[in-house]
Amino acid sequence: MRQQPDICDVFLCHAWDDRRGAAMELHDLLKEEGVSVWFSEKSIVLGQPFMREIDRGLARSRTGLVLVTPALLHRVDSRGVSDKELSELLARDLLIPVVHETTYDELRSVSPLLASRNGLNTADDSMADIATKIAELVAIEDDLTGPLTPVD
Repeated sequence: MRQQPDICDVFLCHAWDDRRGAAMELHDLLKEEGVSVWFSEKSIVLGQPFMREIDRGLARSRTGLVLVTPALLHRVDSRGVSDKELSELLARDLLIPVVHETTYDELRSVSPLLASRNGLNTADDSMADIATKIAELVAIEDDLTGPLTPVD
């Protein structure tokens, strides 16, 4: 998709345990769809302060995606996910939960605010279909914000 310099289409929030599994799969599928993704595994250079880079990624992303998995639910419930990160994402107009291998009921028991957002579920659509839907949404956002310059 088209971008302002240093602006990503989406910030992908995920549990650390999912970084090489479902989160990497979603990242790769989004990239194949032309979506620019802030993803800790790819966006944080070795040796950089992790939390500072997350802050920068949040500030430079137009849309928030939260990959909701059993691992993420456990982390949120045990305060293992940054409260600041979730607070920033929840404050956005456009935040999309992607529920994977869990349910909205389980999410609601841990984060009613996040569960209240209209999102996507891999029980209903494949991860590839979800990536396509997100890419379509990003394209609509591009149309609403006007022409931007490419990143990547």
